[in-house]
Amino acid sequence: MGEKTSDVLLRGLPVWLLIIGTEFIHGTIRVLLIEPLAGDLRARQISVLTGSIIILIISYLFVEKLRATDFIQLFAVGLLWLGLTVSFEIILGRFIFGLSWDRIGSDYDVSRGGLLPFGLVFLALAPAIAARLKMLIFPKKRIFTGV
Repeated sequence: MGEKTSDVLLRGLPVWLLIIGTEFIHGTIRVLLIEPLAGDLRARQISVLTGSIIILIISYLFVEKLRATDFIQLFAVGLLWLGLTVSFEIILGRFIFGLSWDRIGSDYDVSRGGLLPFGLVFLALAPAIAARLKMLIFPKKRIFTGV
């Protein structure tokens, strides 16, 4: 019997907590090590790439734990992660670190060098990408029907 999407989403929450915790550490490393060398904007741009790699690794390691049965469920988990991440970033940036709305918005503005929209699209697709990679690496392990 197939898994209910709501159950798959609930199993995706602890994975998101791991992702956001890891990304918080990643952001701290960016500020302390990369920013002094590359500058703020360039460090944030680099961070989108390295953060996407981190997200893919975590997704790959935990995608089976989601027990999703199709692409729609995997995409739903990715959209959940996307919504939670944007909410977390805005709450943390605006209300904890006191960043201006302009500064927060600059991460999302491609015309100003912000690459975060690409990272967020990748985040939304990460569970499906991880499942595909797992099936490519282990072709006989067909646990994701419809993916």
